[in-house]
Amino acid sequence: MATAAPSSSSTPQKDWKAGLQAPPKDFRPRTEDVTGTKGTEFEDMFLRRELLMGIFEAGFEKPSPIQEEAIPVALTKRDVLARAKNGTGKTAAFVIPTLQQVDVATKKIQALLLVPTRELALQTSQVCKILGKHMGVQVMVTTGGTTLKDDILRLSETVHVLVGTPGRILDLAGKNVADLSECPVFVMDEADKLLSHEFAPVMEQLLSFLPKDRQVMLFSATFPIIVKDFKEKHMKDPYEINLMEELTLRGVTQYYAYVEERQKVHCLNTLFSKLQINQSIIFCNSTNRVELLAKKVTELGYSCFYSHAKMLQGHRNRVFHDFRNGVCRNLVCSDLLTRGIDIQAVNVVINFDFPKNSETYLHRIGRSGRFGHLGLAINLVTYEDRFNLYRIEQELGTEIQPIPQQIDMHLYVAPSGSEQPPPQQQQQQQQQRQIAGAAQPNGPQPAQNGSAPGSQSRAAPPPQSAQASYQGQR
Repeated sequence: MATAAPSSSSTPQKDWKAGLQAPPKDFRPRTEDVTGTKGTEFEDMFLRRELLMGIFEAGFEKPSPIQEEAIPVALTKRDVLARAKNGTGKTAAFVIPTLQQVDVATKKIQALLLVPTRELALQTSQVCKILGKHMGVQVMVTTGGTTLKDDILRLSETVHVLVGTPGRILDLAGKNVADLSECPVFVMDEADKLLSHEFAPVMEQLLSFLPKDRQVMLFSATFPIIVKDFKEKHMKDPYEINLMEELTLRGVTQYYAYVEERQKVHCLNTLFSKLQINQSIIFCNSTNRVELLAKKVTELGYSCFYSHAKMLQGHRNRVFHDFRNGVCRNLVCSDLLTRGIDIQAVNVVINFDFPKNSETYLHRIGRSGRFGHLGLAINLVTYEDRFNLYRIEQELGTEIQPIPQQIDMHLYVAPSGSEQPPPQQQQQQQQQRQIAGAAQPNGPQPAQNGSAPGSQSRAAPPPQSAQASYQGQR
């Protein structure tokens, strides 16, 4: 393996690291979910120099536990079945070995990365582009809700890594537009969702377009029985990784507030006024309630976007992009954004409607406390939710405590000293904010991107620096 990829020790480190454009260092403390490693470095993995450059320029410093376990095994081209918590670096754990195996001189699709949602497809493709920017690798993302013509034109050019949702990939493969016959790497992120009844028939058809001799990698936080069935049918002696001794993230503190339905908006208003919210995601159980709540929030005077599955894809993309860039402080959404979405500025998640099952709950609260940072999950629980609350606590082996009169800010806000960068880095961050401001002089257009109309004066957008660099090792 060492001969296939040049070792980073062949020349002095300073010669190739000196010119890297690394982002400002993130000084926030992290939990053992991402720091509890064996001490392996990225440079110990015999990765290509160009790939290492992309890794370090993305702000990655050391591998997280899932990356430390999965990357070396994946590089041997063995099948991998990996289970790890949300927000601990799973995306990079499969993107890095995938990019390492790409031969840019071969003008064929060499890796297929499947994800269940359009937003996650966009995010995953962006990770591929960031990490592989020095390699010359060509990455394409394709999802439903966009015109097929554009995808056909793009596939007439070179594509090395194809990222997308199952339905659209199957459509392109079935029309002989996407040639997967020589695609040796097949990855399924959020595998439990991709193997659910919703996607199962599509997955079976899609596998028929891939070569028999392929590497299959499955990543997820939860592995129901359907994953076991897939493993036995389609995987060859997979290396199994399970980093789920406990299911919930250590950095996320969970509370519930026992309320009547008619008290929920008032309770939400109280939370907004008392909490130190950098950015928040507020979940509802239906698309109709998403829009109604977004309207209520803006009537209270707080900045708010909303997003749900019935919106046009272009509008959903705009909301996702603008919220990620800190244009707005609060996002009301359905379970559309529970899977894999990584926005590191989010430190508070509120379940305005309590979820019906533990899997949904686990994915929702995993939107805060990303990559070992601190977060807060608050659940508004009605009389009808009481049994679900108890059942979810039992199934996840966690405790959701009653909300106190005052919530300790240190549970979900990084200590000011630890996030204060040196003066030189403060200047770099100020320049980044100015660039970001110049790029978006007019902000989002409410009618176009799914934001509810209203003033943002009571909750100004979070500073760009609070979102840190792309240390979004999902």
